[in-house]
Amino acid sequence: MISGIGVVFALIEILYILMIVLGANQANAFFKFIQSLAEPLALFFPGLFNTGNYNVDVLLNYGLAAVFWLVVTGILARAVSRY
Repeated sequence: MISGIGVVFALIEILYILMIVLGANQANAFFKFIQSLAEPLALFFPGLFNTGNYNVDVLLNYGLAAVFWLVVTGILARAVSRY
């Protein structure tokens, strides 16, 4: 269950990355919904890398947040399953 939550969080981040990189209409309601979920889930990662290219910045910052959620929830799931 815990790992599943991490996967959902990571998928939200990945979907947001894809929408930005592929040039989705940012005025779209679905884009705004995904953005409203992805930004808080990214925690402190946005702004961590500043390469000068917006798409690369989004890929690095939100991609790192996705990996973070997978790793943290994986560790939590293992810890909970031991007890």
